[in-house]
Amino acid sequence: MTRFYEQLAAALAENQPFVLALISGTKGSSPQRIGAKALFFPDGKIVGTLGGGCLEAEVHARARKALKSGQPATFEMVLDHNFGWDDGLICGGSVTGLILPHAPQSAELWRKLAAVTEPLRWGVKKDFSIALVEGRAGSPLPAAAAQTNDGAHGVTRPTSEWFYQETVSPPFALWIAGSGHVAQAVAPLALQLDFAVTIFDDRPELANHQFFPPTARLQVGPWHELLKVPLPKMPAFGLIVTRGHQHDALVLSDWIHHPFVFLGMIGSRRKARIMREQFLKQNIATAEQFDKIACPVGVEIQAVGTHEIAVSLMAQFIQKRAEFAGVKR
Repeated sequence: MTRFYEQLAAALAENQPFVLALISGTKGSSPQRIGAKALFFPDGKIVGTLGGGCLEAEVHARARKALKSGQPATFEMVLDHNFGWDDGLICGGSVTGLILPHAPQSAELWRKLAAVTEPLRWGVKKDFSIALVEGRAGSPLPAAAAQTNDGAHGVTRPTSEWFYQETVSPPFALWIAGSGHVAQAVAPLALQLDFAVTIFDDRPELANHQFFPPTARLQVGPWHELLKVPLPKMPAFGLIVTRGHQHDALVLSDWIHHPFVFLGMIGSRRKARIMREQFLKQNIATAEQFDKIACPVGVEIQAVGTHEIAVSLMAQFIQKRAEFAGVKR
């Protein structure tokens, strides 16, 4: 998946005029969270979303006017019965936001956010100027899961000087040990869900971009070399889905000692029980260390087939990412 700021940078490269609109505040129920963003273009194209429906349609109309006038503006909409009747959006809450036709002028900032390698904090001041927030990197955590818009985490409400502030961070890393059918189903889904995916395997005939998206990183070689790769600086998840129990155990014997946010291994409860006994008997890991491993991994949804298993796995990873980030739904 292309992150929102990458899409914004791509729009700049095409030299098209656009308006950036974002939600800076919410009360009660609303179709999107603070930090939701969309780009509105003269030809009617929209990149990103503010939640769709009548809310987005109204902002779209205001964005078209802003494209002509060049004037930034705030907006506030109460999503009550009268507002949502035609389109069926009757959330009952309210949203406030910003319409920024001058956003293309901040091209350098957007390019920095698109290529972020460490947390950067930016915002919109009360005079509608767009700037980095100096000296305040903010939270080191990335945007919450399942969002097409970056920055849902690390957003602060308006202050006397700022309409809006947001911390943008690199995505969580997802290390996948194994390149078989499950890994091939998980990787593209994880990329769409804003994980930075790396595949580990000793089989170059499978661990290649014929079977994995071009944005997935590949680590291919003997396992004793692959297990020397250090974890990245950003928070990381691990998923063990190799071609057999022995390879699973080999990877787990190393990865169990890494500070993953969450580490899961495919398999049955019987497999987990037997492997736990072996690890304790051989002093590979303590009971406390092993019991942190999720095996079976995934949400129980009666999954059948690799793609349903991938959905089950990523549902659990989304949940654990949100818990780690402290996201309140």
